[in-house]
Amino acid sequence: MSAIAGIINFNKESISIEETSSMMQTLEKFPADDIRVWRNGHAFFGCHAQWITPESIGEPLPFYDSERQCTITADAIIDNREELFEMLQVSRDKRKTMPDSQLILLAYYKWGEEAPKYLVGDFAFMIWDEREQKLVGGRDPSGYRTLYYYRDHQRFAFCTTIEPLLTLPYIEKKLNEEWLAEFLAITGMIDTVDAQMTPYLNIHQVQPFHSVTITKNNLNTSRYGHFYTEKKLKLKNDEEYVEAFQEVFQKSVNSKLRTFRNVGSHLSGGLDSGAVVGFAAKELKKENKQLHTYSYIPPKDFVDFTSKRLMPDERPFIKKTVEYVGGIADHYCDFEGVSSYTEIDEMLDVNEMPYKFIENSFWLKGTFEEASVENIGVLLNGDFGNASISWGNALYYYANLLKKLKWFRLLHELNQYSRKAGGARLRNLPILTRIAFPFIDRLVSGEQIETFPKMINEDFAQRTGVFEKLKHNGIDQSGWVSATDLNEQRRWTYENVFPTNASNTLYSKLSLKYKIWKRDPTNDLRVVRFCFTVPDEQYVMNGIDRALIRRSTENILPDEIRLNQKVRGIQAADWIHRMVPHWDKFIDEVNQLSEDNRILEYINGYEITSALARSKEGPIRENITNEDYKILIRSIILYRYLINKFL
Repeated sequence: MSAIAGIINFNKESISIEETSSMMQTLEKFPADDIRVWRNGHAFFGCHAQWITPESIGEPLPFYDSERQCTITADAIIDNREELFEMLQVSRDKRKTMPDSQLILLAYYKWGEEAPKYLVGDFAFMIWDEREQKLVGGRDPSGYRTLYYYRDHQRFAFCTTIEPLLTLPYIEKKLNEEWLAEFLAITGMIDTVDAQMTPYLNIHQVQPFHSVTITKNNLNTSRYGHFYTEKKLKLKNDEEYVEAFQEVFQKSVNSKLRTFRNVGSHLSGGLDSGAVVGFAAKELKKENKQLHTYSYIPPKDFVDFTSKRLMPDERPFIKKTVEYVGGIADHYCDFEGVSSYTEIDEMLDVNEMPYKFIENSFWLKGTFEEASVENIGVLLNGDFGNASISWGNALYYYANLLKKLKWFRLLHELNQYSRKAGGARLRNLPILTRIAFPFIDRLVSGEQIETFPKMINEDFAQRTGVFEKLKHNGIDQSGWVSATDLNEQRRWTYENVFPTNASNTLYSKLSLKYKIWKRDPTNDLRVVRFCFTVPDEQYVMNGIDRALIRRSTENILPDEIRLNQKVRGIQAADWIHRMVPHWDKFIDEVNQLSEDNRILEYINGYEITSALARSKEGPIRENITNEDYKILIRSIILYRYLINKFL
């Protein structure tokens, strides 16, 4: 893992020491095992290295191949090493010690600019081909590693983070209003639909799933692959689907355990993180290595207000998983004294841009902090499991059966589902009708779709034409995905490169701050592609939702977790509770921004004032989905960022 940087002057002018020193010095706020630079007249590469894998220890980065006259600097862990070794015919005596950066360089020698499509893993890299006088780079499919750049008519500069680029004298620090408009208009967790943009007008980023080639006169980007596939797997029986999944998933998990340091994992009481932990612990036991798990829990003074089907404190389920799996050192983190409000400044400093994941911000950062105490090198999780390994919403599947008029199959499934999830057999029919025929349901009931309040100033929205652009990318006037069918939403999420960009940007930068690489086997390219090939009936069967992962974790997870369809965990049910001690300060800050015309040029002052009026009486701890609270804290995050950086 590395923070990489570089400058190429295509006009052949020498690069000043002051420019390169300022970039590298800015990266010194991150811990490093090694810091190296490479210069060759008008070319400069740098690397602020953090050693994670055994092969990275002492890895020469930047690496210069004098024979081919190519230089690489890379921030990468490649997971399909054995496959690449075979394809590239690497001698067996070199395989064990070859760093991932040199493996990428060999891939470039064989496949040129198409090299990224052969790589599986998390990566961002740049190669300077001196003979061809061109830069070639790439970023992994989900954007787990960041790569920002600046380009004008004579130079190209890049870096893992934004701040070092801003030290260069020729980069103007100017707000990108198009980025801001999209950030405000989109109501979900996505920041923008244009993954090339950043909040800075002159600083861009290589998009996830894209390669980039830069020459003196051109900059070309190209998408090199897709998650989604139309192919469907046809196996003989249900057991073969389980065996095929277990093989693919275990391979993914194993490839993400590659570190000479300790291995950690997020662990909730559910299936996704439980599956990751179960498969990981099984492999680590072969090496007599312990798995550290980190679980977020509410503070001691939190009073549970949720229904019986929800579990804010998942320790009873987590402990069942820990005891059953074995080989686990479990850690429970209540992050006492911190909240979504108290962590804003530090989160903005880490993320380098505004963010929307307010309810979870404090514990996402806190988990990295806790894991750093135990010398964790790799921190696993199952963030994207809902759309991959544990796909299979029963009610939506049954709604599709209803639309197709498959009555016999539907009644059989509803009967089984009522036994396993509880409730009368036909109690879900009204819900299925609403899902299957949403237009008819709205016509009869007269109900309107609830939407998150629009945070964007209407004049600003019209001036930038933001909603027209969002519509072109599948987001409607509500500021969220226009597709109503879950399968369409799932495909939309994976077919576009921007949905995962915001969250994974945070993970990339947290990893640098705490010297820990976050890795998600549920979002591995091989796993996701496999899951798309699995027929729908494998995901919901005999009244069991998420059926493939439930069957595939038999003898890996306890049945109380594996077969549970009655109770689910709910994260951050205490986020309002944690803000109570800071509520007056919170409201005062909103009052301040609501009167500042500099911010009101961009945000919807009416919505802010309305939300403020409804919140002045004090926090209602149970209202964790309250849109007023969310719009107010999002506004504060944006306000602080703009004031500190631009206004």
